[in-house]
Amino acid sequence: MKIALFGKAFSDDFLGYFRILAEALENNGCKLMVWEPFYAFLKDKFVFRQEVSLFTDHTHLKGQADILFSVGGDGTMLHSVRLVRDSGIPIAGINLGRMGFLSSIPRGEIITAVDEILGNRYRIVKRTLISLNSPEMLFGDVNFAFNELSINKKENSSMVVVHVWVNDQLLHSYWTDGLIIATPTGSTAYSLSCGGPIITPDSSNFVITPIAPHNLSVRPVVIPDSSLIRIRVDSRDHQALVGLDSQSAVITPEMELVVGKAGFEISLVQRLNENFFSTIRTKLNWGSDIRN
Repeated sequence: MKIALFGKAFSDDFLGYFRILAEALENNGCKLMVWEPFYAFLKDKFVFRQEVSLFTDHTHLKGQADILFSVGGDGTMLHSVRLVRDSGIPIAGINLGRMGFLSSIPRGEIITAVDEILGNRYRIVKRTLISLNSPEMLFGDVNFAFNELSINKKENSSMVVVHVWVNDQLLHSYWTDGLIIATPTGSTAYSLSCGGPIITPDSSNFVITPIAPHNLSVRPVVIPDSSLIRIRVDSRDHQALVGLDSQSAVITPEMELVVGKAGFEISLVQRLNENFFSTIRTKLNWGSDIRN
């Protein structure tokens, strides 16, 4: 099996877990590809037993890997999505971070998870993405997000007004600190922290969640992901920030954002003993009630 390895710099405390992963894959005869910046970080810390090939961007991955292992936290997972893109390569997340909503394989279960994956004892779950269709120059060809598109004020001194149309019908003009348009995957991220609902991953929806709205009667709205969303932002300093997951850019009032569902999905590796509801119970500590 051809395996791609992606990660970022981590502390020496986690090096042992990477060694467990790499050796488990090598012991099973997997051919390894490593993201070049990750390999540069590892080269003085770990020696691969076999020759590995390197990749630097998404063009080197398509058709060259059966699975990509993302080694790190959820932020690392989001970056791996930008590399996998529309290749169809499933992503398996090894959690060396804290929450691990997306990187769901615990560090203490790496060997078991590798055995399951190489033995084809797993399922693939599909996740939709959101895309910024216009203006194209803001993010180039990385115009999509796994979690959310967000609008934030650039200066702290005043609110912004975010005008939102859904399928050419005015939804609202939000007086607020910002606005989030989240995918079902992103509903448990930034949107949830701002009071948005949890949406199951197989729902064909987006959720529009205001950030600290001035009018307290304004609440999150769930819309079909087939909707076309248009956004304009007014602000006192004539600038605001738009984010696509970890990317950000400055926008001005004359710019209109056109947002919709991306034309491809991301495949995630899910172990057979996992499901979305067990994940939110565990990660949100729903099972900590002493009555359970």
